[in-house]
Amino acid sequence: MEVIKTKLKDVVIIEPKVFGDERGFFLETYQQERYREQAGIELPFVQDNHSRSGKGVLRGLHFQVSRPQGKLVRVVRGEVYDVAVDINPNSPTYGQYEGVILSETNKRQFWVPPGYAHGFLVLSEVADFEYKCTDYYDPSDEGGIIWNDPMVNIDWPLTDPKLSAKDAVLPTLAELNAPAQ
Repeated sequence: MEVIKTKLKDVVIIEPKVFGDERGFFLETYQQERYREQAGIELPFVQDNHSRSGKGVLRGLHFQVSRPQGKLVRVVRGEVYDVAVDINPNSPTYGQYEGVILSETNKRQFWVPPGYAHGFLVLSEVADFEYKCTDYYDPSDEGGIIWNDPMVNIDWPLTDPKLSAKDAVLPTLAELNAPAQ
């Protein structure tokens, strides 16, 4: 497998080794020892998730507040633009993002460590998105930032995504980290 470093600390793109022929293909989507040694992923995974979304759906930008999750994400059907945002105000890359196309064709994975906001935009008619998580999802602990935050300035490949009611009213990163009045 090839591990591609990004400008965000510990956020990496993984290109697994794919073995294919006229019958189809085979690839390892996770192997603990190899992912620890080559990609630096040392946390254990405790939950796997699968979502299906239609074209133009944007999910995110989400994070867990007190029990952050690391996520190893991939697309098994379709294509998405996947994004990680550094939300740590003490980080030198605070407010910066990394984006990558994940698809059933390129079979790339994206490692989003704990402490980053995460979201994706579906580019194909349908996308099946799978991710391994390092902590359990807790709806009472969820947080998020608005998809079009001007400070983060993500270059989404679509300007009018389909959002959930909850995602449409998320705060900006500046509002999230503003001192309490």
